[in-house]
Amino acid sequence: MSDNIIQLNQDLIHTELKDLVRNSVEETLNAMLDAEADKLVQADRYARDEQRQGYRAGHYDRSFTTTSGEVNLRMPKLKGVAFETAIIERYRRRETSVEEALIEMYLAGVSVRRVEDITEALWGTKVSPGTISNLNKKAYENIEKWRNRKLTSQAYPYVYVDGVFLKRCWGEEFENISVLVAVGVTDDGYREVIGAKEGLKEDLESWKEFFVWLKSRGLNGVKLITGDKALGMVEAIGQVFPDAKYQRCIVHFYRNVFSVVPKQKVKAVAKMLKAIHAQEDKKAAREKAKRVAEKLRSMKLSKAASKVEDYIEETLTYMSFPEQHWTRIRTNNTLERLNREIKRRTKAVGTFPDGESALMLVCARLRHVASSEWGNKRYLNMEHLNSMIISEEENIIAG
Repeated sequence: MSDNIIQLNQDLIHTELKDLVRNSVEETLNAMLDAEADKLVQADRYARDEQRQGYRAGHYDRSFTTTSGEVNLRMPKLKGVAFETAIIERYRRRETSVEEALIEMYLAGVSVRRVEDITEALWGTKVSPGTISNLNKKAYENIEKWRNRKLTSQAYPYVYVDGVFLKRCWGEEFENISVLVAVGVTDDGYREVIGAKEGLKEDLESWKEFFVWLKSRGLNGVKLITGDKALGMVEAIGQVFPDAKYQRCIVHFYRNVFSVVPKQKVKAVAKMLKAIHAQEDKKAAREKAKRVAEKLRSMKLSKAASKVEDYIEETLTYMSFPEQHWTRIRTNNTLERLNREIKRRTKAVGTFPDGESALMLVCARLRHVASSEWGNKRYLNMEHLNSMIISEEENIIAG
């Protein structure tokens, strides 16, 4: 009975059907183009007519991508009248919109392989590697334009800075590179990614160059800069923004203290440190810090006590600003989502061939997140800060 079963080649049938559909689409489109050409010249081919507006002058070939595959269009050439086809105009609009969509996918951090899969699902064929390369170049141009844009807010009272470390392969050796990132809170209370720049190393020169670059693009009115105590950062702030105060991120400070505390005592020490920053003003916080240091020494944690005594003051700067802002200006938490997004995307890449590619991908993620609810939702009510500044100025005038 098995001898009577007909064996079908599914792949062959699928190919033949696809070719049949593609050929049918090709014939239909070419017939439509010829009909449009006849309408434009207002005469049938070879006909002699006083109404004729132009003459046929042959054809030229043009490829056209459809969901049924790539077809060959025989575009009519005309003399005496321009050939404008609704089919090609629709194609141009679709081509432009798809190109913009592909660029946006790249800017959003979608991998090149994923872009190929998406285009195949949409069109039936994958975009060529050359097309993706050209899109990447356009994406780089868009990113550079965004990265070097002029900052438009009149002032950025609060600025958060951090460095993101990535890996690159250089001369068959792997080395760390850093991308310095800055987020500012505008004078109307919205967050904005104001800068990202390759820092090579997190040192004084890198941070100084970064701050000077931000200032040249319009960063001004800075009252407070929050960040980890990276090498050279504090010195660079004093040189470039002498009127700005520095706030050490209390979360990074806690981690620094924990580095000299046994694991079984970390939880207890964390409660003690949080109690310092739960005080109602700077004076009370200083007094609490002294008691915490004494307690740490009694627990035989002299190194932790020394860190509290030496560095607590730079973690209390935020208390000179409106109390309503304290929880959001004493840490770098506003950069946390950005850092998570960057790490999620760069983890898939692994090692970058150079610093520029790393910077471009980081900026792509920053731009994507900044255009979301993250950047469109008011972060702080700046009226509290404005009122405090006015009050201080009045007190100075009053003497």
